[in-house]
Amino acid sequence: MHKFAVLKNIQPQPELVRENIKKNPGFGLYFTDHMAHVRYTIDDGWQAHQVKPYAPLQLDPAAAVFHYAQEIFEGLKAYRHADGSVWTFRPDRNAARINRSAERLALPQLPEEDFIESLRALVRVDQEWVPTPGEDADESSLYLRPFMIASERFLGVRASHEVDYYVIACPAGPYFAGGIKPVSIWLSQSLKRAGHGGTGFAKCGGNYAASLVAQNEAAAQGCQQVLFTDADENKYIEELGGMNLMLVTRDGRLLTPELSDSILDGVTRRSLLDLAPQLGLEPEERRITIDEWREGAANGDIVEAFACGTAAVITPIGRIVGPDFTIDHGEEPGERAMEFRKTLLDIQYGRVEDTNNWLVRLA
Repeated sequence: MHKFAVLKNIQPQPELVRENIKKNPGFGLYFTDHMAHVRYTIDDGWQAHQVKPYAPLQLDPAAAVFHYAQEIFEGLKAYRHADGSVWTFRPDRNAARINRSAERLALPQLPEEDFIESLRALVRVDQEWVPTPGEDADESSLYLRPFMIASERFLGVRASHEVDYYVIACPAGPYFAGGIKPVSIWLSQSLKRAGHGGTGFAKCGGNYAASLVAQNEAAAQGCQQVLFTDADENKYIEELGGMNLMLVTRDGRLLTPELSDSILDGVTRRSLLDLAPQLGLEPEERRITIDEWREGAANGDIVEAFACGTAAVITPIGRIVGPDFTIDHGEEPGERAMEFRKTLLDIQYGRVEDTNNWLVRLA
């Protein structure tokens, strides 16, 4: 593990400004005073591990990331516990996933211990930016965004010989500031997010860019999110534009599409599957058709649906809107969805014992 040198920002945000931001940060709008950075070259490997002032990047117009989309990222959170300490949740899985993404995008592997230390080094310097949850904001956190970009100055279709890894951070308020309400999902059957052999399992910007037109289509249909089916047969459900999907059955099963090279291995997804037996549900990962969901919802076999991911934790689904049909799960959050949500948040914020050893202290 490399130690990160610290170059302090001599013009940090004034305390009053910072505290006002933390009261109503939104999501992804305000950033802390510093960022972590590690530089890679093909000759010298990873080097110059550093925490330095947050600032615009200087990249050549010919930098490979602009022309060949060689970039990946991660997303996780830092949580302040009641004793003032700051923790993160299962960062080893994010570290493993960024390396799977790196392999697929022909980027260098970052040692797991350096990934975790980059989070710890940044949070230690900017720990005053981590919100303290209160009664009205018990999901406030510091969102951490590690990312890796190809920065070599050249035009040509090959893997970049120079890469930069950064971590930036922003305070984040409750995802559902006005209370948790089920969302409407548009089923996109003409547009696809990913296909077999592609980059669907990697966390790269291209996957999200590919979902934006479908997201606009969803908005035009009065829906908040979009759900994709498989590219081969157009009948198996996969995931939303930025979240995994789960269904709860009447007979006590937690269903989710099995992982493939077109579905992201979500950390929240895996955690819910791990927690399911503790909550009396049998986890089941397999291929699920949209027809099975329609029929199950109609006859009462499928009683709840929800999406899951780091940002929102769990998002109850009220209805699925297709071109010529609707699946209706009601206007109130499902009981199981809310039970999972509370269980996971209680672990992350240290309100219950972490019997799974999922938490890692950052500060």
